[in-house]
Amino acid sequence: DVSPQDIAIIASGAFLLLGLITGVWKYRQIRRASDHQAHPYVDIAHRASLLYAFACLVIAEFASRSPLSEALTMACVLAPLSFFAIAVGAYIVHGFKRDTDNQFEDPGWISTWTMYALIAAEVGGFGLLFVAVVWDMVTA
Repeated sequence: DVSPQDIAIIASGAFLLLGLITGVWKYRQIRRASDHQAHPYVDIAHRASLLYAFACLVIAEFASRSPLSEALTMACVLAPLSFFAIAVGAYIVHGFKRDTDNQFEDPGWISTWTMYALIAAEVGGFGLLFVAVVWDMVTA
C-alpha cells in the first residue's frame, strides 16, 4: 500500500533525477551554442525539476502530519504533483521543439484554463494540506 507521503518522496526522486538529466541536456546545448546559452525552456525544465524535487519533500512532510483522511491527503498530494509534472513536461516539449521562448506569448483559451486549473490544484491542494496540519498543531 503506497501512502501519500510515499508518492511525494517518489516524485521528489523522479524530479531530482529529471533535473540532473535536463542539466546534462542544458550543458550540451551550452557547449554547442555559439552564444553559450541553452534554449530557455531547457533551462526552465532543468531549474523547475530541481525546485519541484524539494517542493515534493515539503509536501511529503506535510502529508506525514496530515490529520485529513488518507483519501483526502492523497488528493492534496496528487493535485500539485500532477501539475508539477505537466509543467515540466511542457517545458521539455518546448525545449525539444525550440518553438518559443515564451509559452504565454499567445496563450489561447487552453493555456488560460490550464493555468487556472494549475492554480486551483497547486494552491488548493497544498493549501488545504497546510491549513489542516497547522490547525491540528495549534488546536492539539
